[in-house]
Amino acid sequence: MKRVNIHENQPAAYQAMFGLEKYLETTGLSPLLIELVRVRASQINGCAYCIQLHSQAAQKHGETAERLLALAAWKHSPLFDGPERAALALTEEVTLISANGVSDAVYHALEEHFTEEQKAQLIVLIATINSWNRFAVSTLVQ
Repeated sequence: MKRVNIHENQPAAYQAMFGLEKYLETTGLSPLLIELVRVRASQINGCAYCIQLHSQAAQKHGETAERLLALAAWKHSPLFDGPERAALALTEEVTLISANGVSDAVYHALEEHFTEEQKAQLIVLIATINSWNRFAVSTLVQ
């Protein structure tokens, strides 16, 4: 079944999303961390298009295949450092926000590694990739 093409039908919505992407390029977050967050949220949301797109982008920033393969089980992998773990925990809780919100423990872990500005940037990043995932999954973008 053919589904709506939001890009063609609502170009202003895409322009707004691209505005968020431009903003994310100006943050102090590392490009590699940004891509790890994008891949993890996309894994949770089942967005094959975004998993592939952002895995390739991560590799361009130096990410290894080993870490990308371990990302789905990052909690049990020694391959991720403290800041990555804090960001990935936040990614999971924000992506699954209806389950339990964002816990104090996850938020507290962020404080160890990120400034107030960076925490806000991470939340915007996670919200943005979740929106892209919802566009792609609901319209069957391939």
